Amino acid sequence: MSNLKVYQYAKCGTCRKAVKWLEAQGHELELIPIFDTPPSEVELTELIQKSGLEVKKFFNTSGEVYKEQQLKDKLPGLSTEEQIRLLASNGRLIKRPIVTDGHKVTVGFKEDTYEQEWNNANL
Repeated sequence: MSNLKVYQYAKCGTCRKAVKWLEAQGHELELIPIFDTPPSEVELTELIQKSGLEVKKFFNTSGEVYKEQQLKDKLPGLSTEEQIRLLASNGRLIKRPIVTDGHKVTVGFKEDTYEQEWNNANL
């Protein structure tokens, strides 16, 4: 069994599915409310590096705040540091859930990705 840190929003259906799936695999979860306690710039930088994903994959592109701020048009003109600062400034901008064991990181919930990364048989 592993301890996983899960940045999530309790009312988010995708987050609930992810948490349920992870618990069914026997993981111990530390649930962090992403809107109340978003990851800091330092934490985000580390999460992004460990995920191997581009910064833009961490944005909740279907969220209201993303649309209100017209980030689809603005993001390409921002540096990586500016994008990370923006993410850290508002938990609603961050795609959720973010799951990490301190080594690996996944963003969002796709069961096949979770099977690959978080299935206890693979740990």
